[in-house]
Amino acid sequence: MQYNPKEIEPKWQNNWIDKKTFKADNESDKPKFYVLDMFPYPSGAGLHVGHPLGYIASDIYSRYKRLKGFNVLHPLGYDSFGLPAEQYAIQTGQHPAVTTKVNIEGGVDKQGNEISGYENQLKKIGLGYDWDREIRTSNPEYYKWTQWIFNQLFDSYYDNDTNKAESISQLTKKFSVEGNASVNAVADEDVEIFTAEQWNTLSEKEQQAILLKYRLTFLAEAEVNWCPDLGTVLANDEVINGLSERGGYPVIRKKMTQWMMRITAYADRLLSGLDTIDWSDAIKEAQRNWIGKSQGASIFFGIDGHDEKIEVFTTRPDTVFGVSYVTLAPEHPLVSEITTAENKEKVEAYVDYTSKRSERDRLADAKNITGEFTGAYAIHPFTGKQVPIWIGDYVLASYGTGAVMAVPCGDERDFAFANHFDLPIINIFKNQDISEAAFTEKGGFELQDSDFLNGLSYKEAVAKAIAALEENGFGKGKTNFRLREAVFSRQRYWGEPVPVYFKDEMPYTIPTEALPIILPEVDEYLPTKDGEPPLGRATEWAFDTLTNKVVDNSLINNETIFPIELNTMPGWAGSSWYWLRYMDADNDKEFVSKDAVNYWENVDLYMGGSEHATGHLLYSRFWQKFLFDKGFVPTDEYAKKLINQGMILGMSAFAYRINGTNTFVSKSLKDQHETTPIHVDVNILKDGGDELDFDKFKAWREDYANAEFILEDGKYITGREVEKMSKSKYNVISPDTICDEYGADSLRLYEMFLGPLEQTKPWNTQGLSGVYSFLKKFWRLYHGAENEAFFVSDDEPTKEEMKVLHQTIKKVDEDVNNFSFNTSVSTFMIAVNELGKLKTNKRSILEPLAIIISPYAPHIAEELWEKLGHETSIANESFPALEEKWLVADAKEYPVSFNGKMKFLLELPLSLSKDEIQEIVMKDERTIKQLGDRTPKNIIIVPGKIINIVG
Repeated sequence: MQYNPKEIEPKWQNNWIDKKTFKADNESDKPKFYVLDMFPYPSGAGLHVGHPLGYIASDIYSRYKRLKGFNVLHPLGYDSFGLPAEQYAIQTGQHPAVTTKVNIEGGVDKQGNEISGYENQLKKIGLGYDWDREIRTSNPEYYKWTQWIFNQLFDSYYDNDTNKAESISQLTKKFSVEGNASVNAVADEDVEIFTAEQWNTLSEKEQQAILLKYRLTFLAEAEVNWCPDLGTVLANDEVINGLSERGGYPVIRKKMTQWMMRITAYADRLLSGLDTIDWSDAIKEAQRNWIGKSQGASIFFGIDGHDEKIEVFTTRPDTVFGVSYVTLAPEHPLVSEITTAENKEKVEAYVDYTSKRSERDRLADAKNITGEFTGAYAIHPFTGKQVPIWIGDYVLASYGTGAVMAVPCGDERDFAFANHFDLPIINIFKNQDISEAAFTEKGGFELQDSDFLNGLSYKEAVAKAIAALEENGFGKGKTNFRLREAVFSRQRYWGEPVPVYFKDEMPYTIPTEALPIILPEVDEYLPTKDGEPPLGRATEWAFDTLTNKVVDNSLINNETIFPIELNTMPGWAGSSWYWLRYMDADNDKEFVSKDAVNYWENVDLYMGGSEHATGHLLYSRFWQKFLFDKGFVPTDEYAKKLINQGMILGMSAFAYRINGTNTFVSKSLKDQHETTPIHVDVNILKDGGDELDFDKFKAWREDYANAEFILEDGKYITGREVEKMSKSKYNVISPDTICDEYGADSLRLYEMFLGPLEQTKPWNTQGLSGVYSFLKKFWRLYHGAENEAFFVSDDEPTKEEMKVLHQTIKKVDEDVNNFSFNTSVSTFMIAVNELGKLKTNKRSILEPLAIIISPYAPHIAEELWEKLGHETSIANESFPALEEKWLVADAKEYPVSFNGKMKFLLELPLSLSKDEIQEIVMKDERTIKQLGDRTPKNIIIVPGKIINIVG
């Protein structure tokens, strides 16, 4: 019987699902192990072969841990809210819920496209998930609890004394008894001090407005990334080079009232928590840089002719006497107030120009120096001198205070700006040459021209400068963070409704018993004519506080029935807590039960892409710490170990068209003509190689139907180049195609064999044939009878066979624990080759070998396990125990040398003494032949090492 994955694989995939082979129990005597894959977004394009890399690796590890005796939780779900489904809804009218369902489960979309479905594709790869725990963020049963978490954040504030989130009711009690003078909490900077008497005389609206300045989720006016074409606000990580990541639409900076999350309250804990988790240094460093903790001082500069002051944050208060100008971010609120009439037109034009550039672009662009003079002057706090106030796009409103005290002698960007606009450069560093560049070191200098700081070093000057600032009321020492509050509003339809209604213009959360607030039906998925978000089109979108129900808008009376929030939550809301829901996916009473969360605790292994370093991974850690503070979860970090799989790149193919013609010339002849390379669909190459099937090429696109070809040796050979796998480059390979041709086990093994898990590597379909051949060799070990019939012997194995088996056990055990899956595949190949040479057919070798290989190639292993006579799944077996005795060598192949030159090899038992070795060597025919009539002068023997006959 020949190896036939087309028959074997569907059989076992259905068997695993029907028998719930990978179902995890929330109670078990076994130790627990939780393996989590990052939430996939189910797009209509489906998976390409680069996507399953992490899923296959986590599946191997999960299956391995089961074999090692662990109760393994390995779930999967879908991050199913988001822009793509909504954009498709705008284009076609198909409801995003329908699009999402088709993308996950497969079917035909509104445009007649046949969609494979993410879930079908994942099951076809043989991934061992506990499908009973599947979740989708767009299901009301799930987002009910996302809304509930929002409410918990709204009802909490951050107490600096307890260093954790506390109930807002605790704060209101304190206000009513003693005011807020003694409250040490994270809050908006413009909170005013009030007494208990003042608080108790405030109206409900006034009290709510003050509480909003303390809440962990709150409304505020903020600079946001506004995408007019998408009609929504985007997070920083959703903007690339000034364009939206989805669709490539222009993005501008704009001020809007938004829901915000006070993530800055957790900045220090987000930093310190990195030291407690096993994540890559690159991810940790990315988070540290994003959080951007820095020690320094806030300094206030007066403004000539104005009452306002400019607050700057600097990490170098020691350089305060080197300030020669002040730079504001173009979007700084003071710009419009202080700009003089004669400078207004240029400043406004510049502000408009910078609003179209993302913060990332502005930070990265150090070469192009731009700015405008406001016409206004700041007053130096210590010298009283006037310094000009400029605006420049290298200063960001979202970092520090949006203002910089420019010290050109000590900062590269200030130096470049000053040189470009011919502004003064004051050298405050004694004996340092700043004619060509700024001096940026924090040591090796004495200060000069710095009044009371003259002669001091960096550390001395910083301390003295801060003391003087605080003594004179010019400023204070301060810890600053680059991290900004997280924008939590999207002006879109396809997202979680924010569970808030508005009473007297103040937000109130919808109570838990009324959740979920389900997305209403709308006639279009576009903003209204008045510019309101799509939910502004809903006719039944008001909350009745007496019945706790959503009712028709016509019933709004602003006494008991109020309008509901029109914004929806951002994409990261549902993905900031999903690992907890997997623990208790069907619980309709709470987001996760105490028993479940106390059993699973946290994720033992998290697998996913490094592109989420400063988005999802930061927001999710923030939510986990908040839930920990409130006593809902037992740990304040949710993922003990994180591994980022590398990217699989596509191997693009190019045909070379002779310019001005429809004639294509083969690769080796292209330099003889003026040609343009054209991307070719790699799926129309012959056997996955470089040769173009020109009949398929002609049928591929109408404009190539009459194409002509100049061949080499009767073939058209394409050019090949490694690029990112992308539909636009026609280099996408579907895993379905590979599974149909070679089988899922071949795909799994090949993806692991490509190289180390965390590295980027190119895809080459031709390489699959080697892995497929290996699986056929493996199959034949069990089918050595006549006509390749199944046959396994119960005879005792030889020492050589046991050695091969236990070498494999040892190496695979080490490799899996080091996540070196590629070397495991090599080990399997070596073992099967060696056992093939030994003509192994022993049950005591082949049974454990099937178990060892089963995490990597589960379908073939299950089929062979059944043939071996077992009625239960191989996934329920135990990983074979290593017996070191089979690895201890009992013989040595000695190199026998004559006068230091090796002439032949002689295998002898290691148990022999020196005299016994000498006797055997001297009687060997090859020794007699080498010596002839000569008598050796000396015989050097080191047991277990060398034999050398001298003379």
